[in-house]
Amino acid sequence: MNIDLTATDGHSLTAWVDGPANAKHALVLVQEIFGVNHHMKNLAAMFAAQGYRVVVPALFDRVARGVELGYTPDDVARGRTLRAAVPEAGTLADIAAAKAHLPPAVPHGIVGYCWGGTVAWWGATRMTGFKAAVGYYGGGIVVTKDAVPNCPVQLHFGDQDTSIPMKDVEAIQKAQPGIEIFVYEGAGHGFSCNERGSYVKADARVAEARTLGFLAKHLA
Repeated sequence: MNIDLTATDGHSLTAWVDGPANAKHALVLVQEIFGVNHHMKNLAAMFAAQGYRVVVPALFDRVARGVELGYTPDDVARGRTLRAAVPEAGTLADIAAAKAHLPPAVPHGIVGYCWGGTVAWWGATRMTGFKAAVGYYGGGIVVTKDAVPNCPVQLHFGDQDTSIPMKDVEAIQKAQPGIEIFVYEGAGHGFSCNERGSYVKADARVAEARTLGFLAKHLA
């Protein structure tokens, strides 16, 4: 269901919520550049089925409300334009607002995909309070690869991702030898999304199992 949140700077945003209110662990789930669309809601349902309380903040609300894009070239262009217009400080404030809505007495994690993969890295390195962070194909991670994580981190990349060259992944690996980084051979950007042409079912299943195992370990 949709709810309304208010960030500390007074900005009002919507968020999608799923999972039991009395969950023993909880997640902030971070969108791709396509908004809180069908895919993100499906991911929220998947984590909810594992017992997580999940909040998915609509990060584009700062520039355009109700954004739910598909995966056509026009959608990609629109998503990139919107992402570029959202300030990093505002994004972090909205992530904090989503986290504040989670049950307070249970461990919190953050999981993000695409742009959200980078934001999940920010959640690990620029915020405190998350007990685990997972990022899928976050192209912006390399920019702050030397930042110090405040929680365990797991990252997923495809070696055929044309937007994230392997030299960037290798730079992250070198800068962060203590975090889990998985590279999927033959996979491209968005390999975990079954609504995209780049979807690789086998890799998506392996990545999901790794993510769930990582979260179970650190949010126990």
